[in-house]
Amino acid sequence: MIDCLPAGTAAWEQCGRVPVVPPVRPRKLAKVPFVELADGRLQGVVSSGSDISRVYVSSVTAATHTHSCSTNNNRPCGGLSGSYPCKHLRALTAEAVLQYGLDRVARYLRAEVSEGADLIDCLRGGLGPAPAAMVFSRFLRHLAYLELPDTTVPIPELHWFPATRVVR
Repeated sequence: MIDCLPAGTAAWEQCGRVPVVPPVRPRKLAKVPFVELADGRLQGVVSSGSDISRVYVSSVTAATHTHSCSTNNNRPCGGLSGSYPCKHLRALTAEAVLQYGLDRVARYLRAEVSEGADLIDCLRGGLGPAPAAMVFSRFLRHLAYLELPDTTVPIPELHWFPATRVVR
């Protein structure tokens, strides 16, 4: 704990890191190693069921529920057609519910999910474009941080995070 904080200041306001919300339920990261609610989309990386070296970048856009799924080198998913989601989108939404909870994901996507229904079955959008390269790049950046040794020293590339609170 930081002992030099002014009274009433939260510790996360003085650090280069923020608290991480623990998952609602534990997830198996082998199938869906990366899932996030960002940029107005539920998006993430899903492992291929047939090729260990292939991953898919899948996403669902909030409100419109348009969805996208392609390999990390921008080849479209063969199981994606029209308004029917592929198995990668099904895996992504299922893992997002495990990570964030059904209420939070449905609220973020602005979807109405009836009692006992699966989130993916309540989304009515069709195919739509999504920035797969950006999502995959963010996933790779997260992997790079996992390889860093534990330290309490600031990470140079994150130096732009404020170290102290500015009072005006």
